[in-house]
Amino acid sequence: MYKNIFDTHSHYSDSAFDNDRYEVLDSLKEKGVEYVMLASTCTEDIHENSLLAEKYDYIYTSAGFHPENINDIPENYIDILKETVSADKKVKAIGEIGLDYHYEGFDREKQIEVFEKQVETANELDLPVIVHSRDACEDTLNILKKYRPKGVVHCFSGSAETAEIIVKLGMYIGFTGVLTFKNAKKAVRAVEVVPPDRLLLETDCPYMAPVPFRGKRCDSSMISFTAERAAEIKGVSVQKLLDITCENGIRLYGI
Repeated sequence: MYKNIFDTHSHYSDSAFDNDRYEVLDSLKEKGVEYVMLASTCTEDIHENSLLAEKYDYIYTSAGFHPENINDIPENYIDILKETVSADKKVKAIGEIGLDYHYEGFDREKQIEVFEKQVETANELDLPVIVHSRDACEDTLNILKKYRPKGVVHCFSGSAETAEIIVKLGMYIGFTGVLTFKNAKKAVRAVEVVPPDRLLLETDCPYMAPVPFRGKRCDSSMISFTAERAAEIKGVSVQKLLDITCENGIRLYGI
């Protein structure tokens, strides 16, 4: 069995876990999972994730507002972030924040404004950011270049060239089970160019389950399949890859 698994991005407050959330979380340590980072997307998420992090010593959390929630964001969202960080020592990042231009109906200018303000807040609080970027590569890179936050671009779907730019900015890059898909040529190429000390593994669970679980609900124990593919690409043992990525997660989140 593998050990030192760090799932650096997960959504255990998602309704997909409503029927067995605690059973799943109770089982992860015995499956080699050492740490889990919860990504928050809205006010309710922030609260629920803090409760989960309080209950489980191996779970840490973040505070942030996802671009898909832009239409419902409270006016005092920055105050909420600052108050949450001040009150909860297990909040180790500002996220999940960023830009998503995939769907219509989410004002792009407002997305940029909210993203920038959350990045500014992260820098002010000396916390890393967890960045979501979908069909918004140019604007995302411009903001990261402008503010130079520490953090990770999660669920990376960009080109190898974009990955190299992100790494040069001093950030980490997170890869999901997509890496195991047959058509994942871009992800494979990106893993090839990302230095080992900037590589993170994640599930984005309950989404992005790796092969052979593609299409099913994902959980942190499945990250081993992503690790096997990443280790193959990097030419190292699976456990070595897990050790490296675990240490990277610890370093990034200041655990």
